[in-house]
Amino acid sequence: MSTQVPTVRFSNGYEIPVVGYGTYLAQKGQCVELVKKAIDLGYRHIDTAFLYENEVEIGQAIRDKIAEGVIRREDVFVTTKLWNTFHDPQHVEEAFRRSFDMLDIGYIDLFLMHSPMGVQFAGYEYADMQPKDAAGNMLLSDVDYVETWKAMEKLVTSGGRVRSIGLSNFNSEQIERILQIATVTPVNNQVEANPGYDQRKLIAFCQARGITVTAYGPMGRPHRTTYGNRNALDDAKVLEIGRKYGKTGGQVILRYLIDIGTIPIPYSTNEERMRQNIDVCDFKLTGEEIEYLASFHSARTIPFLPLKSHKYYPFDIEF
Repeated sequence: MSTQVPTVRFSNGYEIPVVGYGTYLAQKGQCVELVKKAIDLGYRHIDTAFLYENEVEIGQAIRDKIAEGVIRREDVFVTTKLWNTFHDPQHVEEAFRRSFDMLDIGYIDLFLMHSPMGVQFAGYEYADMQPKDAAGNMLLSDVDYVETWKAMEKLVTSGGRVRSIGLSNFNSEQIERILQIATVTPVNNQVEANPGYDQRKLIAFCQARGITVTAYGPMGRPHRTTYGNRNALDDAKVLEIGRKYGKTGGQVILRYLIDIGTIPIPYSTNEERMRQNIDVCDFKLTGEEIEYLASFHSARTIPFLPLKSHKYYPFDIEF
């Protein structure tokens, strides 16, 4: 099935499969088997982050599947991310090394800055990721993400441990600031995108600058507080569109996100749902169907409220 999943070419020549397996909620004890199952089903794009506390398990699953002869290292694309507490340039190299060592797969395909918002450094352990004051407020840092980016560029130019770098949760003005100083161009911006918050303007902005867009939360987080986001998953018209193509509502949503120019990374623990989520490359929506899916405008479902007061909070402008 992996041969049925096309790739998108980055501006630096590397390629990324247009559908990935997101692992945000995949925790220790389940993650190894989930990622192995994903690979067996044909996924060749795995997305993780230091924040998710599962890089060790993902690396193990990939190495096991390589040992079994199911994949070669070059067949699978792996993304991980620099967490907010590591924005100070002096911490970037060590933070990257820890992710690199935990994955232990030879190289990392894509390393993203998890957000433009720095948080005070408290150490390199998982327990240090959310430093707070006595009142429970996040201890914010005003390290300029431009300086963080410069430190990330050095990772690319020294040693071949990471092939591409990019951004996550950056708005258009912040991306423009990076582009003005970049000697290594960001190839990707990973953001929330779903029918209720489809990011069409940000996608167009990025495309015009040769930056691909990865879509997390592609279903609009129906299992969590949605902040008013209309759920397209069970919408009667979406289900009707699905029947036309022999697909589910979820598959229609993922196809919509691909058709508008994103790379969705759905997460599921259900084997049949995992299979469905990758089986979206054999049809395309019509213009009319795309416009219907675009009618679900409501609100983002992941507003990062504990960081709302940060000087680099990215969501106070339109895109």
